[in-house]
Amino acid sequence: MFKDDPASESPWEDGPLGGGSSMSSSWRTGAMTVALRGPAEAPPIIERPAPTPVEADAERGPPTSPQKDKPAEPPRRGFLRRHPFLALIALVGLVVASAAAYLYMNYTGHFEYTDDAFIAARQFAVAPRVSGNVVAVPVTDNQHVAAGAVIARIDDRDYRVALEQAQAQVASAQAAIQNADAQMQVQQAQINSAQAQLSQQQAALVFAQQQAARYEALVKNGAGTVQSAQQYTSQLHQQQATVESAEAALKLAQRQMDTLKAQRASAAASLAQAEAQRDQAQLNLSYTVVRADQPGRIVDLSAAVGQYVQPGTNLTMFVPDDIWVTANFKETQLDPMRPGQPATLVIDAYPNRVVDGHVASVQPGSGTAFSLLPAENATGNWVKIVQRVPVKIVMDNPPADVALGPGMSVDANVRVNPKPSLYGRLKASL
Repeated sequence: MFKDDPASESPWEDGPLGGGSSMSSSWRTGAMTVALRGPAEAPPIIERPAPTPVEADAERGPPTSPQKDKPAEPPRRGFLRRHPFLALIALVGLVVASAAAYLYMNYTGHFEYTDDAFIAARQFAVAPRVSGNVVAVPVTDNQHVAAGAVIARIDDRDYRVALEQAQAQVASAQAAIQNADAQMQVQQAQINSAQAQLSQQQAALVFAQQQAARYEALVKNGAGTVQSAQQYTSQLHQQQATVESAEAALKLAQRQMDTLKAQRASAAASLAQAEAQRDQAQLNLSYTVVRADQPGRIVDLSAAVGQYVQPGTNLTMFVPDDIWVTANFKETQLDPMRPGQPATLVIDAYPNRVVDGHVASVQPGSGTAFSLLPAENATGNWVKIVQRVPVKIVMDNPPADVALGPGMSVDANVRVNPKPSLYGRLKASL
């Protein structure tokens, strides 16, 4: 059954442990010993635990590789040794990028930027001040007009008639004043005549007093008659009455002069009223021509020939040439910002143009504080939000060949640090 023949084959020879393994030799030796001793002397069977994969690998030994006889490859070199030129270029690029980033950060630190900006103007509606039919509209939509240009004409025939009537009232009041002046001159002549008569009667009174006194003395001395004395005494009394009458006539003439002066004052007041009515009629006549008070553009024109308009009727919207930029900066950007600082503006409608400007003023309060419904922060759940504050920027060189109007979006950049940046110094030195 067991043969000690090296040529005999064993099922363990071709097993996974190989033909020359130590386990196979031990197995053959033990088998030969059992065969010599016989069945009676067979040793007890001791069960051997199955080998673990690690022990099996250790017993098998290192695997044989078909490439065992090839020479070993040299160790692989690093990237810097294999591509020194590319590494140098990458290092130079990193240095240049770092320097450019520093220059950019240093340059932008001198500015405050916002894209929450727009063009603003005090646009208003043009309306007539008198009623009537529109007879002419010599302008068209989006037309630029100069100060004093005619926007619309209203039928002025009624207002011309009213002006002529007011002028006639002025002429009548002037005639009344002239009549009062003439009456005053006549009355002044009467006063002068009364004064002359009074002077004459006063002189005659003095003579009558002297005559009466003389004849009274003669009667006392017995040289004159009583009849003569009584006669001159009577003449004295008559002359006194004549003087009193002349004084009364003078006072009457003077009172009449006061009446004429009051009449003249009334005529002067009537003249002033007539002149005011005439001036109002002239104004109403001038209001029939609607003109532009300042240079600007006609926008949203609604006036048409034949339209009946009343005071306050909207004829068109008018956008003046005086425009500016309202930039809503964050309140955290306002610390270094002051009026007069230069600014550069880029209008979204014309991105290839850069407009110079300067800060005119900073609004003392956020934009929401002056809105129709301001924000109320006195609430239970309050979240702090950075507010926007409007800053007025005036354009120094606004483009005249393009249309600019309220609401156009703008990018505003204000230089808050007047000191030259590192980039500026390098540029100036080169």
